Amino acid sequence: MKRGIATIIGRPNSGKSTLLNALVGQKISIVSDKPQTTRNRILGIISDSRGQIVFADTPGIHKPGYRMNERMQRAVRNALSDIDLVLLVVDGSVAFGAGEAFTLDIVKKSLLKAFLLINKIDKFSKPLLLPIIQRYANEYDFCQIIPISALKSENISLVIDKIFQYLPDGDLIFDPGQYTDRNERFLAGEFIREKILAKTREELPYACAVLITQFDESKREKKKLVHIEADILVERETQQGIILGAGGLRIRDIGTRARRDVEEMLGCRVYLGLRVRTARDWRNNDSILDELEVGT
Repeated sequence: MKRGIATIIGRPNSGKSTLLNALVGQKISIVSDKPQTTRNRILGIISDSRGQIVFADTPGIHKPGYRMNERMQRAVRNALSDIDLVLLVVDGSVAFGAGEAFTLDIVKKSLLKAFLLINKIDKFSKPLLLPIIQRYANEYDFCQIIPISALKSENISLVIDKIFQYLPDGDLIFDPGQYTDRNERFLAGEFIREKILAKTREELPYACAVLITQFDESKREKKKLVHIEADILVERETQQGIILGAGGLRIRDIGTRARRDVEEMLGCRVYLGLRVRTARDWRNNDSILDELEVGT
């Protein structure tokens, strides 16, 4: 029986969260075109007759500017300890730059077994692959270099097959029926935040957070209903109006879209109440960051 931990690292927007969802076959990590969407380490778990792979999705590697970002980068560093394999995800559709060099250097310093996954091959022509492969292969002795499209699930089964070949023997780490280490309360907050990211622009996605204040399952068994209340935190009062929208239309749309995802996850009806409140400089507030579990 094979089992082990594979940490997914890469630059913001390289497709790490999309990859995790594709690998696990479940939506457990939110996806957005906004950088720094992933703020927490999230584990995805797959189990089959060969054993178990635990995937750790991490925040995108970037220069921290707030306490929140410092925690996010600490989560990346912690995710590289006591693991069996690194999965370096690179966006093959963008040119190699300082950010890619910095991320590659982290892998080189780790001295760990590593796969290079060249993502988004659906976005560029195949002849461009060879120069990318050669550049990275000259820098590090990767166990495998695999072109993939996480969005279209291209070569995902191949990645899983190859990972099992490099894992040690051992007992399962998690229950075979478990597909993530995160509870439903946490995922509900993430699904709400994903809809905010999709519906807002400019600086607001970085300045907002979602705090679940109530997750009542008392009627889940008999009435197939879960009652959820959440606060959407912003840093300035002027940002409240952006979330609310004209006549409250935007927050209603956010709530409707998020509720659908949460209902699909829970398998029952959901009452979702959203409130917007200002929490000044929350990205530097450790007590709020603790509540949000940022960096864990």
